[in-house]
Amino acid sequence: MQLIPVTAFQGYRQLVHNSHSGPQQLATLLGRSVMSSSSLALINEIITNPAYHDYLAVLKGARNGFVYGVKVRFPHALVMSILFGRGDWKSRAKVIYRASRQHAMNLAKFVSIYKSLLLVQKKLNGGKERDTDTFIAGLLGGYFVFGDRNAVNEQIVLYVVSRVVASFIPRATQPYNAASGSTRAGSAVKPIPPNSRYFTVFAALSWGAVMYLFRHRGETIQPGMFNSMTYLYRDSDVWRDLKTLLWHNT
Repeated sequence: MQLIPVTAFQGYRQLVHNSHSGPQQLATLLGRSVMSSSSLALINEIITNPAYHDYLAVLKGARNGFVYGVKVRFPHALVMSILFGRGDWKSRAKVIYRASRQHAMNLAKFVSIYKSLLLVQKKLNGGKERDTDTFIAGLLGGYFVFGDRNAVNEQIVLYVVSRVVASFIPRATQPYNAASGSTRAGSAVKPIPPNSRYFTVFAALSWGAVMYLFRHRGETIQPGMFNSMTYLYRDSDVWRDLKTLLWHNT
């Protein structure tokens, strides 16, 4: 059953409301309603046409990258500003805005470049995607978007590289709980968790290494993580009285 466009109902209500204005105005309003419905139908026909799918996927990817960037960065920047921020709340709000905007824009640009390069390579290869296409697209996208070293890009790159390193841990024999998997396209491939024994070793080595670095080579640790570790492990070593022991740091 095909639903009647909302614009058609709006046009009908307007026709009824203005029915006393005469046949000429009624005809004009009816024509506008039909044209609006036709335009909406034409737009829907274009965006659902498989011939335009790959091109529109670039646009949708940019949109999703921007939204996801805001969702991830805004709460993080807000918490970090509350815990470690300096200056008044106006200056902190500017920092939160700039970090959220940069994260969102960078993800939007990366997804756009990545999808565009995949499309170009596919076209050049006769409509077939090669295994190396994703690596090349990601390589170039990462270079142009995240190659500029700044606080936001550094955090994103460190997050990505940690996942890349963790992917080399031998996998378990069973995937994650199937009930938590997505029902969307591509969900036939279920992520398999690391083998628990190897993951234990990986976790132990990771924490041993990061604690050694924090104590002896703190300058090599990413600033956001360094601030968090300082709050946990160094600020907890200092207090003056019961208030600064239990209520807040000195």
